[in-house]
Amino acid sequence: MKVLTPAVLKDMIIGGYKYLSANKEMVNALNVFPVPDGDTGTNMSLTISSAVNELEGLGDKFDMSDVLKCISHGTLRGARGNSGVILSQIMRGLTKSLEDVEQITTKAFAKALAAAREMAYNAVTKPKEGTVLTVIRYIAERAPQIANKKSDFTEFFDGIIKKGDEILQKTPDMLPVLKKAGVVDAGGKGLLCVLTGAYKVLAGEEITQQPEASADFVAPAQTALSENISEEHDYDNIKFAYCTEYFVVNLKKHCTEEDVEKLRDKLMAIGDCVIVIGDISLIKVHVHTNQPNKALGYALQLGELDKVKIENMLQQHRAIVEERERNKKPLGMVAVCAGSGLSRIFKDMGVDYVIEGGQTMNPSVEDILVAVEKVNADNIIVLPNNKNIIMAADKVNELSGKNVSVVPTVSVAQGIRAAMAFDSEQDMSVNCTNMTNAYKDLSFGEVTHAVRNTNMDGFSLHEGDIIGISGDKIVAQSRDIGETTERVVQQLVGDFSETITLYYGSDVNKNDAEKLKGELAEKYPDFDVACYEGDQPHYYYFVAVE
Repeated sequence: MKVLTPAVLKDMIIGGYKYLSANKEMVNALNVFPVPDGDTGTNMSLTISSAVNELEGLGDKFDMSDVLKCISHGTLRGARGNSGVILSQIMRGLTKSLEDVEQITTKAFAKALAAAREMAYNAVTKPKEGTVLTVIRYIAERAPQIANKKSDFTEFFDGIIKKGDEILQKTPDMLPVLKKAGVVDAGGKGLLCVLTGAYKVLAGEEITQQPEASADFVAPAQTALSENISEEHDYDNIKFAYCTEYFVVNLKKHCTEEDVEKLRDKLMAIGDCVIVIGDISLIKVHVHTNQPNKALGYALQLGELDKVKIENMLQQHRAIVEERERNKKPLGMVAVCAGSGLSRIFKDMGVDYVIEGGQTMNPSVEDILVAVEKVNADNIIVLPNNKNIIMAADKVNELSGKNVSVVPTVSVAQGIRAAMAFDSEQDMSVNCTNMTNAYKDLSFGEVTHAVRNTNMDGFSLHEGDIIGISGDKIVAQSRDIGETTERVVQQLVGDFSETITLYYGSDVNKNDAEKLKGELAEKYPDFDVACYEGDQPHYYYFVAVE
């Protein structure tokens, strides 16, 4: 096949999903840290499954634009975890480049891979080499050379997969943590699984549910987005009265990225608080202006308008008292955690909506968006409580009509401490600053079990060992939960520490937790020691010391 048809591209994406899904447990198991949260394969599989759901809903009649839209929008809405968000951006860049291509040849596809690489790198604030980004970059760089020699897509995909695997095997030389653990990158492996599934469709090979035989070990990319957009409305000194928001869809064929930039410039000339995000497939616009008619008119020159919202901020100010009487909150909170006990704790601290998720089950962009929309407030603070959820949380602001900010908590302990600093009388900006500062002096650790044999951080670990983690290092090991937890506490306690807090999981008996609390209180008589039911899975204890 020298030219891709809509039906074949659709089948390739479905094939990529099937092959990744068949191998996701293999990808999950090959995690740098031998703990039960190596979920890169699951996150990437669920991300692409969202696109597959849209593709399967197309029916019998569809064209290439329908397929490309399903892939781009589906993966963005379904993106889970860092690896899923990056995969969604790879797909977005790929489809964006292919939109105006009359015939998708191997050369056109090679060019699209370069766009995918650029979009993926732009999604990450501080890109690290040795991750999935390196794999897509290397593939994109080599793809034109392969396309010049291989016009047949089956041969082309075979070539780029081999090049991708070549660089994947070199990722341990790029990231010391990978080399030390003797593993390769998870996101890169997941991406190759998607490409391999697409190749099997092209080659007419059956995709079975049997995982491939592989000795690769995979480490998830430790990156996070940090672009948060927040607004402060000074109603007493409003210069531009109308908050105008809309989407530009079905853009005209002549539109280019330069036209999108010109739209931004025009809006800045008639207002402030201008936000123009997206690309020539979909643009989201926000502007404060006294001329909403012009703001809409400029956009109509590019395409059609959708979900138009024009709010008179002066009238909003006049209605504040009435809104408060209707119990509409000026500021709300959403938190992510797993465990009924932790959920109750967050709700007691004023969190409006708790999303079930965390280790082993990262919520998608769509999951977080739904939670944000359910909170009766226009301004929402999100506490991800896991480093692998931050990127997905950051993407919500692109999709929501609300003002969403992420306080980048990487643990439940940080999230609880941040929630304690929340003040409903303060605005979004002040709260985000105070909540972020609240957990700076907090030390935290986790107690779980090893899921495989390995050597790491000076420990010779065996499957089933109870291990304690502080930061990114294993600091304790034994066969006893209480003993390991005490060693973690010992590592966390500092000269100025005053409190020790334990959150025990679903696999810990309450009496055992209370016994451990008593032992710690006896060992640290000058400390306040507290113990709460967290009911979290997989982790026996979350520990906080401050």
